[in-house]
Amino acid sequence: MKLIIGAIATVIGLIMLAFIGIVVLVVDDDTSADETTDGGGGLQGVPAEFRKWILKADADCKEPAMTPALLAAQLWQESKFKTTVAEATSSVGAQGPAQFMPGTWATWGRDADGNGRNSPWDIGDAVIAQGRMMCSLLRQAAASGYPGGPRALALAGYNAGWGRVQQYRGVPPQSFANGETYNYVQLILSTMSRFQGPSLVPVAFSGSGTGPDALRKASTELGVKYSYGGGTPAGPSTGFCDGVNGYLNGRCDASRTRGWDCSSLVQYAYWPSTKLPRTAAAQYGATSNRPVARGDLKQGDLLFWSNSSGFIYHVALYAGDGKVLHAPRTGKRVEIASMDTAMPSADYLGATRP
Repeated sequence: MKLIIGAIATVIGLIMLAFIGIVVLVVDDDTSADETTDGGGGLQGVPAEFRKWILKADADCKEPAMTPALLAAQLWQESKFKTTVAEATSSVGAQGPAQFMPGTWATWGRDADGNGRNSPWDIGDAVIAQGRMMCSLLRQAAASGYPGGPRALALAGYNAGWGRVQQYRGVPPQSFANGETYNYVQLILSTMSRFQGPSLVPVAFSGSGTGPDALRKASTELGVKYSYGGGTPAGPSTGFCDGVNGYLNGRCDASRTRGWDCSSLVQYAYWPSTKLPRTAAAQYGATSNRPVARGDLKQGDLLFWSNSSGFIYHVALYAGDGKVLHAPRTGKRVEIASMDTAMPSADYLGATRP
């Protein structure tokens, strides 16, 4: 958020260079006594007063690249969750825990916490504004076609302004502003895992071949939201509701959420080397001639669950160490989970190898 004023970009870069250099070399792992580490909602290691606002900001955004850990890592980089004027005012005038410049705050700031004032110093106001701005940037990034991925592009836009992303047709290079924006993006992406709750922390993926390759590809979608009927071999997409599935709190969530369902994620993971069909039942039909015993599972194997009538309702990728990588259900995200608890154990049908 420091490089909003293009005319002083070079000066700002020089001012911030020492700060960036220190942070890149030393990442402070101290945590405050009031942090929560239960991992609920795919989030851990943030101060309690920030937690509900990060989760709300994430829930309000339907972009699949948005996750609580992304917002938390960004807040850590911006302010280390500091909220006082002395600790959270930058040398160029950015204010509050999300480091908004006054002009940018005028666009994104709202009285989100309902206390009667609209302030970048209020945690709720700041985090919701951060989430709204990042959601908009993620949407622009996904539509831009620029390389680097939507998270990196959105972070660059937050730091330097979307105009700079358009100028460089991607994340500005290290030569821009002495590497401030480049380092900002890299550091946040590299520290996201610190704030990811246990349900999103990947196991070690090893080996070579079609299965491990598919698993690694699917792991890039960890944290992306579930959308019933959503997802194609090209990427996440909005889904649909069918009268039973896709609803959340009485509303059709799938039609407004870009993401994955269980079988589209599996299809995407193996595409194009192995072109699996679209649904879990069809994927079982296409691979059932290659069954795998539970004791012989390898990374990338397909695991299936069926109900009492025999309908196959879920598929997941075996991730190793007794865990699966899957898109579980509406309201959840792509995650790593125990094979025994991912779905009802009594419904486990078996595994196949594509």
